[in-house]
Amino acid sequence: METAMELLGMLGKAAAQLVVQPFYYIAVLFIILQYTRQIRMERQLFAVKLHNWPALVLKAMAAGLLIGVVISIAGAFVGVALSAEAVLWLWCTAALLMLMRIRYLCFAYSAGVIVLLQWLIGWTTLVERSDWIGSLAGSLARIDGAGLLLLVALLHLAEAVLVRWQGDRLATPLFLEGKRGKLVGGYMLQGFWPVPLLMLVPAGGQGVSTMSLPWTPLFGTDWSQGWSFVALPMIIGFTEMTRSLLPKEKAKHAAKGLLLYSICLAAAAIAAWWQPWLLPAAAIVSLLLHEVIIWRSRALEAAHSPLFVHDERGLRILGILPGTPAATMGLKTGEVLHKVNGVRVKTKEELYEALVQNSAFCKLEVLNLDGEIKFAQRARYAGEHHQLGVILAPDEQANYYAASGPASLLELLRNSRASNRRAEAESSKASL
Repeated sequence: METAMELLGMLGKAAAQLVVQPFYYIAVLFIILQYTRQIRMERQLFAVKLHNWPALVLKAMAAGLLIGVVISIAGAFVGVALSAEAVLWLWCTAALLMLMRIRYLCFAYSAGVIVLLQWLIGWTTLVERSDWIGSLAGSLARIDGAGLLLLVALLHLAEAVLVRWQGDRLATPLFLEGKRGKLVGGYMLQGFWPVPLLMLVPAGGQGVSTMSLPWTPLFGTDWSQGWSFVALPMIIGFTEMTRSLLPKEKAKHAAKGLLLYSICLAAAAIAAWWQPWLLPAAAIVSLLLHEVIIWRSRALEAAHSPLFVHDERGLRILGILPGTPAATMGLKTGEVLHKVNGVRVKTKEELYEALVQNSAFCKLEVLNLDGEIKFAQRARYAGEHHQLGVILAPDEQANYYAASGPASLLELLRNSRASNRRAEAESSKASL
């Protein structure tokens, strides 16, 4: 009982540290910026709001809290010897990297860079200096590099679970520029989660407990010298684009890549723990293998033709608005509207004409994802969506397409336009 009370007391102190640290709030603010930009893009492309950013942020915080609890419990038995210094190094390194590319916010890059810097400083005498450079070098040298990489591996394992669980539900339909300037439909899968961690760490000095733990963590230093909990506010997230796959398939593919990455990085980190001379190799694994995940995703897209385009069979469905007739009739993303009220439809104009032929009832012939015909019918009522709530793949009359997202943090803060207007002149089209 006394040990349990001591654990709860130390957890309470660490939770208080988490509340006063700015990094968790910075993570939430970044998530708000990303989701509000996403919703502005939805409004501009489709004149509707498909998501509600406060709900997205609250769900992200709830899921991140759950993941934080799970990883914190796992970390208590693993024994990652990290400190508040490591948190500061992670976030400062991530902030610098984000000035170049937003995707470098991922701590796989920060941890890899930190461990490599730590290794390079070990070949110098910087830690012996008495000025601020020596202080920074000493702070960097004290970081548990292998533990940091193992923590990154655990975070990516959690990310794989979240992407597999929620990835397709976080997808936003887009009009994208394809080859030779032709517009195609696609999806952006984007999810971010703030993860508050309370990690059990070995420590010595004031403010720690010297009471024996009821278990012995797998790794770490001499736990008899004292232990405590340290607050580690983290963030995990992913952004994927697809033109050739359904959101659910893309999320499954991304989750598989993240899972393989987490397993490989965890193995490299554990090997470096037992053999410290392998630490630089583990850092390179953290950096390069993450780039391999990105290359793998791009290679998959390049190997397949765009899915969300119209063909001779009819109009391809890019998305379904919730709560509309299309949703109640069971229409799904990727299906093809073949006939409406008995009339073949190949353009939006033909769709409108077929719908107005019977303003009180609608009967559809739809080609499902397997290419088989299915029937759907429903009465129509005044005030319902003029297009049944279907978002169709783009045609040549589309006015907007999604521009490339902001590459750096500075571009995101400048609040650049979410989409570009297509020029109507032929000369302008040729330049796209």
